[in-house]
Amino acid sequence: MSRDVGQALPPANPEFTNVWQAKAPAPPFDCIATRYDALWTDTAIGRAQRNLVWHTIDGLFHTGDRILDIGCGTGEDAAHFAARGVHVYATDASPAMVQVARERGVTATVCNAEELGRIGWSFDGAISNFGALNCVANLPAVAVSLAALVRPGGSVAICLLGRFCAWETLYYSACLQWNKTFRRLRSARYHEILIQYPTVAEVRAAFAPDFELRRWTGIGLLVPPSYVKLPAALVRILAACDRILARLPLLRGMADHRLFLLVRK
Repeated sequence: MSRDVGQALPPANPEFTNVWQAKAPAPPFDCIATRYDALWTDTAIGRAQRNLVWHTIDGLFHTGDRILDIGCGTGEDAAHFAARGVHVYATDASPAMVQVARERGVTATVCNAEELGRIGWSFDGAISNFGALNCVANLPAVAVSLAALVRPGGSVAICLLGRFCAWETLYYSACLQWNKTFRRLRSARYHEILIQYPTVAEVRAAFAPDFELRRWTGIGLLVPPSYVKLPAALVRILAACDRILARLPLLRGMADHRLFLLVRK
C-alpha cells in the first residue's frame, strides 16, 4: 500500500495483536497460510469465484473510501481494493495469514471477528469473503460490533458458505461419501472452530436492526467448490454462465457461497 493509504487507516496495533495471541490458541489456518494462495486463490476455481464476488461488489466502494476486511486471509481482496484507490484495514484471526498479507503490503492486524469492537475506528463499509463469518459462534454479536464501525449508509458485503450446495451433494453422492453429501445441514467442527451455515433468514435477523439486507446472490453455482477438479477453460465458461444464472431466485440458493449485500441504516 502507498504511504497515503497507511495515513488514512488506523495503525496495525501490535499490542492488541499480542494480547489476542496470548489468550487464543493458534488458529488451524496458520498451517496452510503459506500454501493458501496455491491451494485456492490462484487456482482456476478460486480465481473464478473471487472474480464473481468482485464483479458484484466493486461498485460499492470508491476511491478514497475506507473499508474493513474481516477475515482477510492472505490479503487478496485487500490488495484488489487498494489498487482501486480504496483504503483497506484488514483483520484475520490467523497470525500467519496476517503475516502473509502484510508481506504483500496490506495494513493488517490479528483480530478475530468477535473482537471487532476493539478497533475503534470509522469505516465507509466492510467486506468478509469466502466463509470467514461461518466460523463465528455469535453472528448477531459480530453485527452489533460492525454497526459501531460502519457509518450510516455504508455498504457491507459478506460471502458465506451456503447451507446447500448442489455441486457438493452431487459430487459426494457420486463418490458414495454419504456422510458428506448433506453435511452443511448441520454445524461442523474443524479443529476447535465451530463452522455454521446460517440461512438467509438467519443472516437477515442477525444483522437487524442496524443493517438492511438489500439483496443476495449465489457465488459458485456452476463453478464448483475447490475440491472438484475441472479444466481451467471449462471453469471460465461456467463462470460466465454464473454471472447470469447465480443471481436467479430459484438457483442462487444452490451455489457454493452466498453473497449478501447489506446497508448500514
